[in-house]
Amino acid sequence: MTRRQFVAQGSVVGAVAAIGLPGLAQGNAAGVSIRAAGAGRGILAGCAVNVRALRNDAAYKKLLEEQVGIVVAESSFKFGPLRPSPTTFFFDDADFLAAFAEANEMKLRGHNFVWHRQLPKWFDSYVTKENAEQVLVDHIEQVGGRYAGKIHSWDVVNEAIQVSDGLPGGFRNSPWQKVLSGTGAVPQYIEVAFRTARRVDPKALLVYNDYGIEGEDEGSAKKRVAVMGLLRGMQRQKIPPDALGVQSHISAVGKDGHAPVYGAGLMAMIADVRKMGLKVLVTEMDVNDRYVAQEVGARDAAVAQMYGNYLGTVLQDRAVIAVLTWGITDKYTWLNGEDSRTDGQPERPLPFDAAMQPTGAFAAEVRALQGAPARG
Repeated sequence: MTRRQFVAQGSVVGAVAAIGLPGLAQGNAAGVSIRAAGAGRGILAGCAVNVRALRNDAAYKKLLEEQVGIVVAESSFKFGPLRPSPTTFFFDDADFLAAFAEANEMKLRGHNFVWHRQLPKWFDSYVTKENAEQVLVDHIEQVGGRYAGKIHSWDVVNEAIQVSDGLPGGFRNSPWQKVLSGTGAVPQYIEVAFRTARRVDPKALLVYNDYGIEGEDEGSAKKRVAVMGLLRGMQRQKIPPDALGVQSHISAVGKDGHAPVYGAGLMAMIADVRKMGLKVLVTEMDVNDRYVAQEVGARDAAVAQMYGNYLGTVLQDRAVIAVLTWGITDKYTWLNGEDSRTDGQPERPLPFDAAMQPTGAFAAEVRALQGAPARG
């Protein structure tokens, strides 16, 4: 064992000992799971799944089977991966995940019908203002209809707010906005997507999902205002959102060397969402360590502390019914491919490390779930 591995293991031992999980002191998560910790309080707990890894990595598959109660595909349900051409669909990976979830009695989330990224190459040349609504309706009918009755919740629209784009209402000037904006307070593509999703799958929770609404900074505050404006506008027009998805891609330490604050503004938003009769899901949580010093022990400690602080805060509101991390093992985290550490070290943002051993973040998540108020 290298010194770095020893320090990392030591941080896990200390974290799990603090919450009374001695079985993890030898790196063994048997008998303790995120799924069970959440279920004990009526909270769904799970993660996003890399379907390619699920097919090919037996240890990853086993970890998912042992640990999670709800899954969502990282990419396999998105528009681009599902649509090789305007007239064909590729369902193999999505079907594989759906079958895995059913076999393991896991809930399944759909992510997503509408996003400005991961659109197919043919989108720009094929989709026009004249045919955009039909393209979107057909897509949701085909995809939503295929999995109707199997989906716990759909991220119907993802990341439609980008205040800096300067559009009224703070809406993102996305490819969908450009071809299907309409003239109402709620862009037409959002209305079409939610109404079609409700018709196609009446039982699924319909979610608006976004990032950058968690912090106490000015940008987060402005984005929260815009997101709440969208949700209220949808309710006024009887467009059916059931829940808000708070992605929760957050940082252990900011560029200034201080831990970001997540608290009052986010909790006020969650309370407002609850008062509207909607639920809240933490949909994509991870804690990047890109501004933490290189020492693995320090990085893991900072990440674990943020997991505990953040989840310990948001789970106090009973409107929050689910927590999903964006991945479960550092081995497959998306953060190593986008805005990662300048020193080239792999990030350690998830409950299990690249060797699929529990980290301090795992212990902190379990503790936060176990300490949350019970849901009805």
